Amino acid sequence: MPKTISFNELRRIKDSLPAGSIHVIADKLNMTVQSVRNYFGGSNYEYGTNMGVHIEPGPDGGYVILDDTKILDMAQEILEKKKV
Repeated sequence: MPKTISFNELRRIKDSLPAGSIHVIADKLNMTVQSVRNYFGGSNYEYGTNMGVHIEPGPDGGYVILDDTKILDMAQEILEKKKV
């Protein structure tokens, strides 16, 4: 089920992740680190792919429609563990 989130919120989540989290997510999902970065708003498609992220103009940086939330779910899980 697609999920809609603001671009700024997606970037806030990425920027809140502890160092190395992008690599952990990429390893667990068997994908390139750049593909995970592209999911969070990066745009290097030479070394990564589009991860089903669609950005539409709007307030708060625009709206991001995520086709698959696996990466977002893992990032939020990491942030929850960081709180403990």
